[in-house]
Parts: sequence; structure tokens; C-alpha cells
Amino acid sequence: MTLIRKPVTGMKDILPAEMEIRDYCIRIIKKTYAEFGFQSIETPCVESIENLTSKSGGDNEKLIFKILKRGEKLRLSEAKSEADLVDSGLRYDLTVPLVRYYSNHENELPTPFKALQMGNVWRADRPQKGRYRQFMQCDIDIIGEPTNLAEIELITATTATLGRLGFRNFQIRINERRILRAMAKYSGFPEERFDEVCIILDKMDKIGLDGVKEELLESGFDAEAARRYLYLFEGMEKQSDSMAKLSWLEQELSRADAIEPDVIPNLRQTIETADRVKQAEFAIVFDPTIVRGMSYYTGTIFEIRMPELGISCGGGGRYDGMVGRFTGHDVPACGFSIGFERIILILMEQHFEIPGKPGKEAFLLGKDLPSDRLAEALSEARAEREAGKDVLVVRMNKNKKFQKQQLTEQGFTEFREFYAHPLGQES
Repeated sequence: MTLIRKPVTGMKDILPAEMEIRDYCIRIIKKTYAEFGFQSIETPCVESIENLTSKSGGDNEKLIFKILKRGEKLRLSEAKSEADLVDSGLRYDLTVPLVRYYSNHENELPTPFKALQMGNVWRADRPQKGRYRQFMQCDIDIIGEPTNLAEIELITATTATLGRLGFRNFQIRINERRILRAMAKYSGFPEERFDEVCIILDKMDKIGLDGVKEELLESGFDAEAARRYLYLFEGMEKQSDSMAKLSWLEQELSRADAIEPDVIPNLRQTIETADRVKQAEFAIVFDPTIVRGMSYYTGTIFEIRMPELGISCGGGGRYDGMVGRFTGHDVPACGFSIGFERIILILMEQHFEIPGKPGKEAFLLGKDLPSDRLAEALSEARAEREAGKDVLVVRMNKNKKFQKQQLTEQGFTEFREFYAHPLGQES
């Protein structure tokens, strides 16, 4: 039988050069988040199919890698539906497993609980550059904190981490789900179709304001409602900055009694405070077009944008209603996820060099080394490692020049050669 050499479509092997950068980033991420009081946890990659299909994951629930029942539970001849065949699946994100984890261990965990979780997730999505069917997510979440202290801490910790990874001039773009609903209410859209309005708005960066209006009309929405909706965006575009936009929007929505009085002041405080205590070079910007696709978000939502690269590389928000579906009582929750794979892709394309990287030395061993010379080489390698260097001990190839060239490409800068004879010549 001929075995297949290629990995499964949409998944990839990781070569040592990339793995070194990934390991470095993981160390920085874990160290920085630990400084903010986040505790590392781990959950299984397999979850109950009932949890994965609980209508909390939006479109991701269509992308689940499902797992057949095993042994006596799998009765193919009696199966009438997929539910008779499947009982679990690979997790498509880390939020659903976290909520299940918290519901099981709530009495053993502090309040609020600040969790850090890094691990692979799987989605049967269409593979493309920087997007695979297996990829790592990096999430921090605060469960049990009802105030905007959670949002401020998440933004501050995440931006500090990105700064330590060398990123500059990125943006945290922030919005509020309740503002989105208030804008739809102000415009006169039917409440049962608010989500549909948001789905169209989510295309704003691709189709523009005119495109949004056109899609609203094509979807059967009232022309006057569409006009009032676009009026809000046009009015905000005329304002000078985020605070001015929020003030103008607050005035319009309050006049129509369309929004709760504390929503915009709370968001304003979040933006102002996060900006004052920031530990990295970034801008925090109110963006009324951010929607976030997950249906479980209930309040503040945010995304990381890299304007120079034209991409987003992370996001999150508040999901106060989700934990209660597992525990039976309301528990506030908020989370932020770094797009780990996109971060790695950017660093690889920029030929990132790990700062403060210790020297790498290669010991090349000639043939037929006697025991004392072999022990001497290995002892010297140990001493170098204890001094902080990475030391590779390998046999010397016949083509020593090509061997050194390959090792240099792997980051080795120093070489020592050991021969059987003191003069450095093979017999």
C-alpha cells in the first residue's frame, strides 16, 4: 500500500523556522497575560455535539467536524437521522468549551475568573492564505465581572501583548450591540429583523454606504427606514473623532427614546480609560459598522485592525447570556481573542528575528572519535548550554562546507570541530 505524503487538505505541517517563532509568541503571550492575572486552563478538543450545536456559534456550527458514535452505540442499520450517528465533534472555537468548563467548576474558581486558553480548533471551512481548517486560537476571558472593568482589562492586556510582539500603530475598533439595535429601532426597522439589518451592515467595508442602502431595499425594507438608517452614519462621518461621533449619536438616539441611558456613557468611559492606560502604540476607535458574527454577543464588541496591512487579526466582546444556558443562572462574561495564525503569518512575511535570541552553536564530530574525545565534546556542549547557548551535536558530513551552509540557514553562527587526533586530521 502506498501511503499519502501530503497532510489533509486545509491543514499544514509546520517547519522548524516557523515553530521557533510560534513558541516565542506563545511564551510572550502567556507571560504578559499572567502579569494581568489571567490563569491558563485547558479543555478537550472534543465536545458534546449538543454543546457545539446549541445555536451559540453562528455560522461556525455549519463547519463542525463531526465524530461518529463508537462501538455498540453506532447502529448504522437503525439510523434514521444524523443524530443517530453523531454524538460529538471537534471544537470550532474556545468559547463554548470555556463556558462548559466554567459551569462544571464554578464552585472551585474565583470570582471574577480570568482565564487564558490557547489551543487548536477545527472548522470545515474553505482553505485560503492564512486560514486553515486546523488553527490555533488564543483567548482571554473574564467571567463574573459585570462592569466595563472587564472590557478595559481585556483591551489593555491584549494590546500590551501585541506591543511586546513588536506590533505598532494598530487599532482597536469598538462598538456596542445595544447601539446597533438602537440604531435599527430609531430607523423604524421591524424588531424581528434587526439581525438581518446587522448582517447587511457587516458588509459596509466591502460595499460602502450606497451598497448597504441598495441591499436593504432589495431585502424588502422600507425606503424611509433605510434613509433614516443611513442618515445616522452620514451624521457620524461628519464628526471629528470617536468622542464626537458618540455624542452626536447619543443625542439622536436619546431624542427618539431608542437607547438605554447608560449604554453610550459606559462605552465612552471604556474608550477613554483604555486609551489613558495603554502600554502600546495603538488607537482605540469607535466604529459603528462593527457587528461581529457570533450570535452570543450581548454588549461591547471589538476587533483588532492592522490598517497598514488591511486586515483584522482578532476580536471579541461581551456575552452575558451564554454562561447561564449551562449554569441555569446569569453570569456576566467577556472575552478577547488574538488571531494567532494571522499574527504568525505577518511575522513570517516580515522575516521576524526573535529579540535577545541566545547564540546557537554546532559541534561537528569527526569519525571514529575515541571515548575520551566524545565525552570531552559532550561535556563542553553541556557547559555551553548551562551558559545559555543552544548547542547542536552532530556527526560531521563529508561535505562539511555544505553542512555548515545548511546549519547557518537554521540560525547557527558558531562551529566547533572535534577530531580523533589532536592536530584535527582524520587518519
